Amino acid sequence: MFENTLLLAAAIVVVALLFQPRVRHSRDWRATITPLASIIGSGFLVAAPLLAHAVNGWALLAMAGIVLMAYGIGEVIRYNIRYAEPLLSTAQQPNFLLVVERLSGLVLSIAYVISVAFYLRLLASFVLRAMELESEFLANIVTTGILVFIALMGLWRGLGGLESMEETAVNIKLAIIVSLLFGLAWFDINWLAQTGNEISYRPVEEWSYTLRLLAGILLIIQGFETSRYLGSEYDAETRIRTMRYAQILSGTIYLLFIGLSLPLLGDFHEQRDETAIIDLSAMVAAVLPAMLIVAAVMSQFSAAVADTAGSGGLLSESSRHRLTPGIGYALVATIAIILVWSASIFEIITIASRAFALYYLLQCVVALLASRGRGHLVQRVGFVAIASLLLLVVLFAIPDGG
Repeated sequence: MFENTLLLAAAIVVVALLFQPRVRHSRDWRATITPLASIIGSGFLVAAPLLAHAVNGWALLAMAGIVLMAYGIGEVIRYNIRYAEPLLSTAQQPNFLLVVERLSGLVLSIAYVISVAFYLRLLASFVLRAMELESEFLANIVTTGILVFIALMGLWRGLGGLESMEETAVNIKLAIIVSLLFGLAWFDINWLAQTGNEISYRPVEEWSYTLRLLAGILLIIQGFETSRYLGSEYDAETRIRTMRYAQILSGTIYLLFIGLSLPLLGDFHEQRDETAIIDLSAMVAAVLPAMLIVAAVMSQFSAAVADTAGSGGLLSESSRHRLTPGIGYALVATIAIILVWSASIFEIITIASRAFALYYLLQCVVALLASRGRGHLVQRVGFVAIASLLLLVVLFAIPDGG
């Protein structure tokens, strides 16, 4: 009872702080929310089951590697905001640079469509889990209904309508995440006090196969690149600074969550279930499963809205505004519906990971082109190294086949 009251109180305090006018009207916070919504919404609750299934007790180390890789890719995007964007905005921009940038934008649009399908399919799984219903057909029906709603909202109220839904969802989600971390910390303290408890560190039998599985979940740290496309609202330095804030905050949350979840995971590597964290959280506090379902809904909905908005805008821009953003949102929803009905959630994760890896790879090429003549040797070496890793993800990432 004490744990339930404490966790609810923590969530209420955080919600109250985030809805303070000073926070909501902070320019830096608003610029941070869009990438943060997508990064944390990219599979926050599914990360622990996936990593535990792939590498058991080594999940924290694997998550640290993924976070570091994401931060390195973020440095590429930040470099492009500072150096590539001015080149692209000139009247005589380098032709090859423009071609690669446009191609990366098209790839990102496709990646966003795939990720929207993943977010909302995961949302449907958590909603049905709350109702004690497990049906892939029903999950697809729920997902389709939400996609139609988002498309209609985008057509009716445009980007403003989508953004207002996103901010509320992010604030509620962050409050529940803070509460969850408190709960896990309390559980771990009691767990460690009991003799005989230890984390399972079984040897990984096939490292090449495991690394390919890990490459297939790159999607869970995607989202920071959205700062690149907020140039109409925020200057370059603001976007660079707030993207870094979003990555540091989300990376800290991911590492704390995975680290604190290890005592709960036990022999979870023997099974695979995207909603397993709900059952596991009941061991911490009775109130947590309900709170996590709300967090899951808010996480996936806010991320889906953010990526629908981004993809619709990119499709409009790629068509040289022959498509309006509203039509772009509807097109995104339509393609996502087709994908939901034709692939499993774990296949969607891998397809999206490969698509985002290809986009980031192209952004490394943009950075290399933009760095010519600047003498940034260390950065150029870093771009090549990151591009090489991303190429491996594109070529070899596989779904968690259970």
